[in-house]
Parts: sequence; structure tokens; C-alpha cells
Amino acid sequence: MHAVIRTGGKQYRIAEGDTLRVEKLDVEAGNSIDLEEVLLISDGEIVNIGSPLISGGKVTAEVQSQGRTDKIDVVKFKRRKKYRRLQGHRQGFTELKITGIAGGDAKKPKKAAKADAPAAEEAAAEDTGGSEE
Repeated sequence: MHAVIRTGGKQYRIAEGDTLRVEKLDVEAGNSIDLEEVLLISDGEIVNIGSPLISGGKVTAEVQSQGRTDKIDVVKFKRRKKYRRLQGHRQGFTELKITGIAGGDAKKPKKAAKADAPAAEEAAAEDTGGSEE
């Protein structure tokens, strides 16, 4: 089972047991959090797609840690003008471990209907083949 969630302005494809880093959330390490912006839930053949969100869809995650990424340097420079600016940046993140995925009503995918179409074409071809003899 996997899902697509939206948090921090980004979308993530997740499955139960995954660990991922998202934009910093205001939750302490060790606590549990519910992510309710679920865009899609899939369980093999059953797919539930929201428009844009799934009503009743919820992903439960445990906060592993809070941290900051490696430093990047932001450099501004203009030649021959004695203009140089150096600034550093470290982006904050929250590391989550996905513990559960719950969704609303499930719908059959459209692919199942297309899979039946070739079988119908073969049956029609057999019927026409018999009349030619």
C-alpha cells in the first residue's frame, strides 16, 4: 500500500515503514503526527484519487528527529566593483517514520476496464474468422 501526501509545499510518495525528511514541522521528536493532506491512496488494484484531497484520508507518522541540512554558501559577486557578499544557509527538516495509512472509499481503476477490451476484440475476430470459411 502506498500513498501520495502533500506537506511543506511538496508531494511525497510514501509506503508504510518508510522514513523521509520533510520541511520542518512544529512537533517534538518522539511524538506522533497525522498528515491529512492525502492526494492518492493505492492498494495494488484499488486506487483512490482525491480531487484534490481524499476526504477521510489520513497518514500517521512518528517524528524521529528534528535537524538541519548541510550548509550551503550563497555568494553574490560583481567583478571590478569591489562587491562581494557571502551568506550561509541551513534548511531545517523533520524526519518522519510512516506508521499507518488510512483512506476513504476505494474505487476500481480504469485500467481494469481496458484490460477486458482486448479479450472482446479476440472474440469478435474469432466470429468473423468462422464466417469467412
